[in-house]
Amino acid sequence: QVQLVESGGGLVQPGGSLRLSCAASGSIFSIYAMGWYRQAPGKQRELVAIITSGGSTNYADSVKGRFTISRDNAKNTVYLQLNSLKPEDTAVYYCNSRIQRATDSNIANYWGQGTQVTVSS
Repeated sequence: QVQLVESGGGLVQPGGSLRLSCAASGSIFSIYAMGWYRQAPGKQRELVAIITSGGSTNYADSVKGRFTISRDNAKNTVYLQLNSLKPEDTAVYYCNSRIQRATDSNIANYWGQGTQVTVSS
């Protein structure tokens, strides 16, 4: 069993900052890419940022220069630092990780439960 647990969402004023965390736990042999997605009301889920096991990153154009993704491989955790937040960043943010299980070597994508980020004055 593999589980992703997110934390760090909340209500913040425009221009403010938040830091999201996502910890993977369970029967884990290896974690490959880790990423963050978001889904605003009435919109499709979209990729925000992704980081490979080697540390290479990629960002959606809408968040470049404002958001930073990082990971701590020793803790099986991925982070998303959100700076200069705008009302249009309001969404549920989901963590996604490609993980190989230790029990049966199966490789699959796993999702967290989501954490709400609301940017409003």
